[in-house]
Amino acid sequence: MSRLTAQNQEVAAEIISRYPRAKSALIPLLHLAQEQDGYVADDAMEHLAELVGVTPAEVLGTCSFYEMFVRHPVGKYKIDICTNISCQLVGGEELLHHAEETLGIRAGGTTDDGLFTIEDVECIAACTEGPCLQVNYRYEYRLSNSDFDNMIEGLRDGSRDDVPPHGTLGLTRQHIPQDHLAGIGSPETTPMPAWFESRQPEPEAEGA
Repeated sequence: MSRLTAQNQEVAAEIISRYPRAKSALIPLLHLAQEQDGYVADDAMEHLAELVGVTPAEVLGTCSFYEMFVRHPVGKYKIDICTNISCQLVGGEELLHHAEETLGIRAGGTTDDGLFTIEDVECIAACTEGPCLQVNYRYEYRLSNSDFDNMIEGLRDGSRDDVPPHGTLGLTRQHIPQDHLAGIGSPETTPMPAWFESRQPEPEAEGA
């Protein structure tokens, strides 16, 4: 488990500066922590709480709500195989069993070399393309057993270079020009953008 590195603290500060309220940056900061370690460590959540001025419990509440955040170590490649009804009808369960046999692990397990974790998951919103799976949230559609084996071979030998390690959302990090940033500060010191202020309800008159 670890806190953010010095380099990622700089990235975190830039991310926070995009929002008029620091705690609004929590979800992208959780992604940053997961990119660093491959999962969201407890120490990282405590660090994020310090950075945005909330309690560690609030960070945990957000992290545990979203499926893309993982709170325990997983393999370099996390393979989510859909076995919900649409995929199940066209071989999703069979694909999962084949994956377990091929990699020598059960769903929820990680290979001894730390490369692969398999998860049996609910619908991943590609119901017309089953059986399907995600590798680090990159889709693979209409897979046969041999397609799965070829995918694993490509990930092992590096010929599949289109899937970054688990936790990496994009290969290019977004940067926002300084004059477009919202600025870090408290509600008292950070003015709300005009578009936000214009949507606030008018205060009720006394005695109304």
